[in-house]
Amino acid sequence: MPTFPSVSAPLSTLAGGFLLSLSLIAAIGAQNLFVLRQGLQRQYVGMCVLFCASADAVLTALGMAGMAALVAGSPRWAHGMAAAGALFLLAYGGLALRRAWQGGSHATVGHNPTHTRPLVLAQLAALTLLNPHVYLDTVLLIGSMGARQPGPLQGAYLGGVVAASLCWFVALGYGARWLQPLFVRPVAWRMLDGLTGCTLLALAAGLLTTLA
Repeated sequence: MPTFPSVSAPLSTLAGGFLLSLSLIAAIGAQNLFVLRQGLQRQYVGMCVLFCASADAVLTALGMAGMAALVAGSPRWAHGMAAAGALFLLAYGGLALRRAWQGGSHATVGHNPTHTRPLVLAQLAALTLLNPHVYLDTVLLIGSMGARQPGPLQGAYLGGVVAASLCWFVALGYGARWLQPLFVRPVAWRMLDGLTGCTLLALAAGLLTTLA
């Protein structure tokens, strides 16, 4: 007769996927800083949360389906993504540092959108999909770990990954409003823009070293 995993096995697998995913996405990065900024401005937060969680789910599922091995075995693809990602991060990081230098970002706090929904989505998609670190985390690491799970438990693992992503981005996007009293001060926006710019330039430098 076929054997099925006990109730504790799916729960343990779900928890494993949740904790691994949360430990990776909670690090300071371009995507997290963008969602934080949108949360502070209260602009299209729900859309940003859904996009980030959906991207994590799709990329993890692709990794579990075999894309992890394909990416690991295609250095030319990895170099191309690194080059494109570095150029984008350099440009976006430069814009963030210019905002930090000039100031004025504090004027965008509130419910009046300063950017259209398609523009915000395009920026978030670029920060997510042009960053090779996203593929290293979701496809190669999280996805390959999920592929090692027994077949009946892979759904629970993916569910844990999706739950972690949703929890994190909901907390980041909607919890940002608690920081709004701090960001009434222009210097706080300049510090956030400065942190964003330095983070993006550091990520770009790390990608460029892989091309040397």
